[in-house]
Amino acid sequence: SGATLVALLREGLERALPDAELVLVGAAEAYGGLDLSAIGDEPSGVGPIGGLIGLLVHAEQRGATHALVLACDLPRVAAPLLQRLGTESPAASALVIAQGEIKNPLLARYTVAEALPAARATLEAGKRSLQAVLERLSDGAVIMPLSQAEAASVEDWDTPEDMQKS
Repeated sequence: SGATLVALLREGLERALPDAELVLVGAAEAYGGLDLSAIGDEPSGVGPIGGLIGLLVHAEQRGATHALVLACDLPRVAAPLLQRLGTESPAASALVIAQGEIKNPLLARYTVAEALPAARATLEAGKRSLQAVLERLSDGAVIMPLSQAEAASVEDWDTPEDMQKS
């Protein structure tokens, strides 16, 4: 279609969760044409955990109870799956999608009041891994079951060859 991966994801999110605030996290200069707010990592220079903390701080300041985290390289994720991720299991500290045996922390919804302290404590303990944040949340990090079609839709694109497979 010629649309960027971020634009495709935005379209799906707007269909799935029309009232949600959409923000870009981290270095977002390349996406200035999308007219979305951008927030910085907090702190910067520590990798994805800084982005997660920045997003959770932003959500807390806005009075949001949850924050949805989506990597921008997921062109096949359909609106119904995004809606499920945004609304199912509201009591979970984190609702994550597993890809194989791995919980994907960049395809997840976090409860701000629980995930923000967990992410900060993880960083303060000298760890930068988002998996370590999920481990700190322990049983509160719930895997959202997927159908076969949904599982196929969450395969990300990392190389030009991945685009050719679709």
